[in-house]
Amino acid sequence: MNKKVLIAMSGGVDSSVAAYLLTQQGYDCIGVNMKLFTNEDINISWKKTCCSKNDINDATDIASSIGIPFFVSDFSESFKTEVLNRFVNAYQNGDTPNPCIDCNRYLKFNLLFQKAKQFGAEYIATGHYAQIEYDPIKKLYLLKKGKDISKDQSYVLYNMTQKQLAHTLFPLGHLSKSQVREIARKQGYVNAEKHDSQDICFVPNGDYADFIIKYSHNEAKPGNFIDTKGNVLGTHKGIIRYTIGQRKGLGIALNKPMYVQKKNIIDNTVTLCEDNELFCNSLDATDFNWIIEYPPVDFPLRVKAKIRYNQIEEWATVYKTSPDNIHMIFDEPQRAIASGQAVVIYDGDIVIGGGRIVDS
Repeated sequence: MNKKVLIAMSGGVDSSVAAYLLTQQGYDCIGVNMKLFTNEDINISWKKTCCSKNDINDATDIASSIGIPFFVSDFSESFKTEVLNRFVNAYQNGDTPNPCIDCNRYLKFNLLFQKAKQFGAEYIATGHYAQIEYDPIKKLYLLKKGKDISKDQSYVLYNMTQKQLAHTLFPLGHLSKSQVREIARKQGYVNAEKHDSQDICFVPNGDYADFIIKYSHNEAKPGNFIDTKGNVLGTHKGIIRYTIGQRKGLGIALNKPMYVQKKNIIDNTVTLCEDNELFCNSLDATDFNWIIEYPPVDFPLRVKAKIRYNQIEEWATVYKTSPDNIHMIFDEPQRAIASGQAVVIYDGDIVIGGGRIVDS
């Protein structure tokens, strides 16, 4: 059995402990830091991002202490094409993207796997909190939630294929975050207490609009705030500055709480509504990836689904409208369904698949 593994090491505590655990399990590990962007790409100093030189130094130190080879690989061109450009284009077209999903899909579980082949490695590994199991009866690899539900990352991994699951290791899937930190402390790792990144790595200050303007060199065009009847309520500062369900930061005085309901790039309007008007019980999704395929006779399919990362799954019925598209009806109306986000469906703790929301 080929037990050579290429493991992505960001310099954080999760990937560091993942590398340590794999070596303890007898795997022949090679650490790689994925260089995703340059200063010029994001117009922000390295020291303000999660991919700083300090992070690379931490990863280097950990790899050295474990006794595994380590190198930095430049993925910046692909990151620009597959993540940054998609992120900017989505916002400019009125959607709300999740760049972590694209990064996993196009880089970590695609390009990194290709890189692994160059080293003769059978597997890639990351510090994700998720689990992979093989079902000998169904003869399928299953993507399952991480044991630590508060850290579970299965939602952003829904694009994984059977081939990728067969050649991927998630060493932290059965552990809690506190257990991971305790392992790091016992090993004396410099990053044992390092804080988790809470922001998108290339927008560490959370100002998506400012990033989009600088990256695209296009100013956000003002337009009208309108209500659901089309009445003009005021002037917005550019569609990219607003997300579905947003209340704070609208910049206009209203006599009651109002929320962003939808954005129209054709007439450059942002529609505001009251809270009860944010709820909808159906959606359409495209580019749907089925980790577990179901025959036509099984549809409509009863599942639990979530429409954002930090959400408890809700019961829904799925209709397969084409091989890559679904229509979903929730038992209970869901708040602020946003196009561009992902809907991911589950059978218990098993991920069935997911896709990109296009309408609700």
